Amino acid sequence: MDGPEARIVIQLEDIHREYRVGVERIHALDSANLIVRENEYVAVMGQSGSGKSTLMNVLGCLDRPTSGRYLLGGDDTGRMSEGRLAQARNERIGFVFQSFELLGRLSALKNVEMPLVYSRLPWRQRRRRALAALERVGLADRVAHRPTQLSGGQKQRVAIARALICDPSILLADEPTGNLDSRTSREIMALFESLHRHGQTVIMVTHDEEVARHALRIVHMRDGRIFSDEANARRIVHESSAAPEAG
Repeated sequence: MDGPEARIVIQLEDIHREYRVGVERIHALDSANLIVRENEYVAVMGQSGSGKSTLMNVLGCLDRPTSGRYLLGGDDTGRMSEGRLAQARNERIGFVFQSFELLGRLSALKNVEMPLVYSRLPWRQRRRRALAALERVGLADRVAHRPTQLSGGQKQRVAIARALICDPSILLADEPTGNLDSRTSREIMALFESLHRHGQTVIMVTHDEEVARHALRIVHMRDGRIFSDEANARRIVHESSAAPEAG
C-alpha cells in the first residue's frame, strides 16, 4: 500500500547531529524532519557535506542523533539499548553499499547467509533463504562463485540479496551504482524498481540525478537541512531483460 494511508515506517522529528572538530561544532544534521511510508521509493540527494550520508547513518541506526526523535516502525530508537538497536539494524533494515562490502574468501551463497549466522534458524533453513534471495536477484547460477569471480554488477546483486535475506521493512542503498558502468547501473536500478513494485520500501542516497529520477520522491539536502521534499514528476523506468522480477 502506498499513499497517505500507508503505514509510517520512518519518522524523524527535529533531528540534529553535531560533531566536534577541535573547538568547532559541525552541524551535520540541522532540524531534519522526514516521514517515509511503507512501499515508498525515496531518493536523497545533495552535494558532498550536505548531510545526506549522516542522514543515512541515522536512518540505518548506525549513528544516534544528538537531539530529536527517530521512530522506526513506531518504536523510539532513542530509548533502545545498543543490543536492541543492533537487532533492529539486522532485522528491519537492509543495507546496500557502493563498495559491495562482500567477504572475499566466501562464496556468494555464504556472503548472503552472513546476516543469519547469529540467528536461531537451522542451517538448512538459512541455506534455503539464501538460495531464494540469490534467485530473486537473478544469480541462482552463481551461488558457489567468490567475489573475485563475479562482475561488478553481480557483486552488487549479491549485496542486494544479502540485504534482503532478513526480509527487512526498509532497504537503504548508499550510492549503489557508484562503482558500476552505465549499462550495469541501469540493470541494478531496474532491479530496485522491481523490488519496489513488489512492496519493498527503498531509500537511496545518490548524487547522480539520473539514478535519483528512478525514485518516486526526491529529498534534497543542503547544509544539514532538508530544503525540498517532493514527488518526482520525471520518474523514468528502464525495462531490462537482464533484470529479473523480484517476486
